[in-house]
Parts: sequence; structure tokens; C-alpha cells
Amino acid sequence: MTTTTHARGPDATTTAGGLRPLLRLMANQPVRYPISLAVWTLNWTWPVMIGVIAQQYFDGLDGTSADQAGWTLVTVVIALGAYLLVRLAGIFFGMWWHARLLFRAGAGMQRSMLRRIFALPGARPVRESPGEVVSRFRDDVEHTTEALDLSVDFTGSIVSATVSFVLLARIDPVLAMVAFAPMVVVLLVVWTLANRIRRYRESARETTEAVAGFLGETLSATQSIKVNGAERPVLDRFARLNDRRRVMMVRDRTLTAATDAMGQTTGTVGTGLVLLLAAGSLARGGAAGLSVGDFALFGILLAHTSFAAFFIGTFLARIRQAGVSFDRMVDLMDGSTWRDLTVHSELEESLPVPTAPATRVGVVDRVDAPLLAVRGLTHVHPDAAGGIHDVDLQVERGQLVVVTGRVGAGKTTLLQTVLGLLPAERGTIAWHGRTVDDPARFMVPPVAAYTPQVPRLFSMALRDNLLMGTDGDDERLWAAMDTATMTRDLATMPDGLDTMVGPRGMRLSGGQVQRSAAARMLVRGAELVVFDDLSSALDVETEAALWARLFDVDEPATALVVSHRRPALARADHVVVLEAGRVVARGTAAELRRTSAAFRELWG
Repeated sequence: MTTTTHARGPDATTTAGGLRPLLRLMANQPVRYPISLAVWTLNWTWPVMIGVIAQQYFDGLDGTSADQAGWTLVTVVIALGAYLLVRLAGIFFGMWWHARLLFRAGAGMQRSMLRRIFALPGARPVRESPGEVVSRFRDDVEHTTEALDLSVDFTGSIVSATVSFVLLARIDPVLAMVAFAPMVVVLLVVWTLANRIRRYRESARETTEAVAGFLGETLSATQSIKVNGAERPVLDRFARLNDRRRVMMVRDRTLTAATDAMGQTTGTVGTGLVLLLAAGSLARGGAAGLSVGDFALFGILLAHTSFAAFFIGTFLARIRQAGVSFDRMVDLMDGSTWRDLTVHSELEESLPVPTAPATRVGVVDRVDAPLLAVRGLTHVHPDAAGGIHDVDLQVERGQLVVVTGRVGAGKTTLLQTVLGLLPAERGTIAWHGRTVDDPARFMVPPVAAYTPQVPRLFSMALRDNLLMGTDGDDERLWAAMDTATMTRDLATMPDGLDTMVGPRGMRLSGGQVQRSAAARMLVRGAELVVFDDLSSALDVETEAALWARLFDVDEPATALVVSHRRPALARADHVVVLEAGRVVARGTAAELRRTSAAFRELWG
């Protein structure tokens, strides 16, 4: 499996290595983030007090400073106990508050990606495999929130290091500069490696995504692999992808660990330099050299500053890595920018769901107008030559209209464009004589309901697959199942409507999946039902029963159907024949058998 890099617009890429979208995430929480920043800055700065207390205590012991002699062992223990309680409370509150902030930031980006996917045309699949999509929703969101997490430590580290440097510089400016020099060097090294850090992280994420995507495809195609005896080639392919991932992950983890280690060792190096340079000064003591308290302050603050250097270096590395994840998530949101990814979103708000406007459902502007009228409808697939061109058709109430043609003639494209699942480039769609401006929002239940050529069931109970979150009682469900000729099948299922169908309905046959999807459509009571080759997995007897239950009743359904099967064509009130995306013939099956050579070839 190869990972394709998709082109993005000039504003889609995240500038400054991911800094701009990170700042946007901070701004999205104008109360939560400043509070978290203040709490963690205090948490970082509190340990400086330990150094000050130690300095005063030791200087008081040797009488270096008379005004510090009040620090006794008892007062030091009391002060340390009070410090410990305050620091524990600060860390506990900071963790609790910051975790909520990070969750909201991550969930907001996930919601933005989901909102964009829902906004894309319903028949246009996401370019990435399910494994790749899951990786971006999970891993990339985690990596960006990790950078947001470290941003408060970065700020706290800067403040803490600045305070420490000022305190030490007041004692000995030269020693302070020498002690802090390793930290500055480490930060310069990390900054120099920024592009390599980003490149390694991007390669690691791409190879991990390739493994996840291939694994997902393999698990969903185990039957095809077994019947073709392809186990060994599949395993070899999986091994090659894993080897590539291993190399990239080792590079990424090694560079990350190296930058972390450099930050962790700066305090030790600084302390060693202070020991070497201050040995003589410490031995002399008095006004000409360092006191014991001064040396204790140097040792404690340098140890604390080493942690600050670690977090500063880690943040600089993580912000570069987060830029990779921001770009990958934006790439998933086809046609969007980082601003769309980081738009403010309150988790309490519900995502908008397309529904037919109540004021338009069932409205009849002209009693003589057909239920559905399509004029000059055109859609050309952007990545292929196929599509439909200037298609006209109409569906009267109670009619069965069948669209037929060879494979690739544009039948499915026509249905999907009528329903708004694909955007129309030209043409009009009218409902009861009124033009439909937004088919994607209008052509949904209770106006229209659709069963695709390859319907999807979810790994949950059959009842839940039929209702899909809508209200409905068993009577309605049984009626829909009866119309879809599923009652005999249902009687053999161990738990009836509560039977678990398995992932993608794998515990059901192909025909049962199609008829269950048809029942899901029928239970919504839409005025127009749209089938895409529904009967392809049905035997002749079951198909005949299905059409009879739909149309041999007092109130027959109104249906727009794609089919090449004789029972559907023979029963149709109107047949539309497509070739290369254009209508080449129309009429009843009897008329077309006399007048259309294209139809006769299909009829056989």
C-alpha cells in the first residue's frame, strides 16, 4: 500500500510548524486556558522557594547573614510542609482542570473533521482507508493535544528559568551565565533540528497509517484472500510495510529521545560547571566568595532548571511534530483549511443533521405536476470520464420508474445526483412542481429514502439497524420487514429483531442484507423510495414477492429504481435507458422491445 500525498490549497497548510492552529486552540477556550496557564506557571515557579529557603537556612547556620538566622530546623520543616501541601493542591487542581481543557480541544477537532465529512457529497467516499481515518481521528488528535498540553509547561518553564537566572545572577552573574549556557545550547540544537524532527514524524505517521490501513483491508477481505490462496503474498506485503514502519519509527523515536535527553542533562552539566568554577570561591567564603547557602541555591535551582530545559526542548520538538498532525487532519477535510479544523465548537451543541424542511414536505404547488421532475441533469466525475449528461425524467405518484443500461452507463450516478449525494453541475430537480434548491437537504425522509447498491449494516442488533436512531414500534418494523419479504428469515433468527448481525451484517446473507436495508428505507414512510439494483441478490420468487407487496396494494409505493432484471422491467410504468450517461430511449418495456436496439440487447 502506498500513501498518497494530496495537494492542498495555499491556506490549508499549517504555517509556523503548527504554531498558528495551536494558538487558535488556545483562543477557543478564553477562560479555561488562561486559568490552566496561570496554575501551571505557579506550579513551575513554586519550587524556586525551596532554593531560597535552603539558602537562608544554611547561611543562618554558619552566621553568614544575621538577618537570616531566624530559619531553624523547625521553621524549615514547617515551611516545607506548607509548600508541599500547596504544591500538591496546585498539581491536583491543574491536572483536573487541564484534562478537561485537552479533552475539549481534541473533541472539537474530531467534531470539525466529522462535520466536514458529513458536509461532503454523500456518494463521494473519503479518500483515505478506514484505518487511515481512524489514525487521524485518534493518533493525530492525540499528538496535537500533546503539544497543547506541553504549552503550559513551556510557559511555566520559561518563567521559572527566568526567575532562577535572576536570583543566581544577583549572586554571581558570570556563574549564572555559565550555568545556563548548556540549556541555551540545547535549545539551539533542537531548533536547528526542527525540520528533521518534522520530516521524521511525518514519515513515521505515514508508515503507521499504511500499516493500519492495510490491516483493516486485510481483515475485511479474509474470504477473498483464502479462496485465492493469497495468504503468503498478503503476509509478505504486511511484513514489508511493518519493516518500513519500524525504520521510520526508530528514527523518529531516537531523535525525540535524543532531544529529550539533551534537555534532561543540562542541569547536570550546569551543576558540574558551577562546581569547577566555584570551588575556589566556595573555599574562600566570606564576602569574596560564595556562601554555603549560595551554593545550595545554585544546586537546587540548576536541578530545577534542568527540568525546565527538558520541557522547553520537548515543546519545541512537539510543536513541529504537531504541525504534521495538523496537516494530516486538514488533508482529511477535503477542501478545508486549518481554520476549519480549529473552529470553536462547544461540545454541548449537536451536529446539524440534514432534514427536509417541514414547510416544504408534501407541498403541492401544481396538482398537474409530477411528484419528481428532472430536467437537464448533469454531473461529471472529477477523476474519470463517466457521469451523466442532460438527463430528463419524471416520476408520477404511484409509478415504478426503472433506469437501466450497461455497466458504467451512469445509472447509479443519476440516482445519487437526484438525491443530492453528488453535486449537479447543471439541470433542475422539481418536487410537486417546486424547484429543489438543495437536494442533499431536501431529498431525505420523509420526502425520499434510498437503498444503495451495496448497503451497509452496522455491528449491532437488527432492530437498531432498521431504526438508525429514529422512533418506531415493533408493528411498524414488522410491516416494513413483511414488505421487504424478510418475515420468514426473521423467524429463523435466534433473537428476532434483537439478533446481532455482526460487522457489516456478515452474519446475514447478501439477500438478507439487501432486504434489511430495504426495510430500513420503508420504515421511514417516505413519499419516494429509491432502489439501486435491489433485486440483484434475490431469487426470482423473492423478487416477484417484493414487487408485488410494493405495488399490488391499494396505495402503491412510488419508486425510482435501477435494475436490469426482467421482473422489474416488465412491471415498470416507465423505463429509461442510459448509454454513456445519456438517455437513449424511454417508454414501457413492451414499447422499447420494439423500438430500441439498446434495450433489446439488455432484455436478451
